[in-house]
Amino acid sequence: MQDFKNLIVWQKAHELAIRVYKRTALFPKEELYGLASQMRRASVSISANISEGCGRETTKDYAHFLQIAKGSASELENYLLLCRALGVLSNEEMEGLQSHLTEIQKMLFSMLKKLRSIS
Repeated sequence: MQDFKNLIVWQKAHELAIRVYKRTALFPKEELYGLASQMRRASVSISANISEGCGRETTKDYAHFLQIAKGSASELENYLLLCRALGVLSNEEMEGLQSHLTEIQKMLFSMLKKLRSIS
């Protein structure tokens, strides 16, 4: 299909994963194999599924992997809300990560809408 590294949505998702990794490194030690691990996995899954979709042969396959990336973004959003409720993230940190994530979610939604109109 195309080189995923040129996609702005992939670049933003990659940047978000880096931010999540850096921030979760500061979580309490008891969360390193719990919430921190889940957040890292979900954040990496967003960019990984975008890149995997780009490597597929058909528009249908590409859309399928973008849909999975969207699901991972929703999963990460859930963890962010939980972190705020538990006091692991401040409101400011939560808003920064959430804003970044919302931008990615909107981009994925737009991409899927466009792909569906093509097929």
